[in-house]
Amino acid sequence: MTETPPPCPECKSLYTYQVDALLICPECGHEWSAEAPPESGTQVRDSVGNLLADGDTVTVIKDLKVKGSSSVVKVGTKVRGIRLVDGDHDIDCKIPGIGQMGLKSQFVKKVSD
Repeated sequence: MTETPPPCPECKSLYTYQVDALLICPECGHEWSAEAPPESGTQVRDSVGNLLADGDTVTVIKDLKVKGSSSVVKVGTKVRGIRLVDGDHDIDCKIPGIGQMGLKSQFVKKVSD
């Protein structure tokens, strides 16, 4: 049984194939080394598995109590321009009406642009 090549890192196409030491995507034409190490750094994903990046817009999927305050971040709150950081709370953002705070990616969903 042959091993299936990984999807294209550019367009995520599953129709990649290998020629000598290169992997090739027929859909976008991207070529990369089969021996290339995986992306360095950790990937941050939202509650449904979408990959998050700096500057994305997300919505909160459940009411979140703000530690040290009586405030609550309501479900459906839209947060623009997030910044990914290392740590337990992997998103730094400014929430309208509350201010700067850290969120866990498991409590947000990426808004498609």
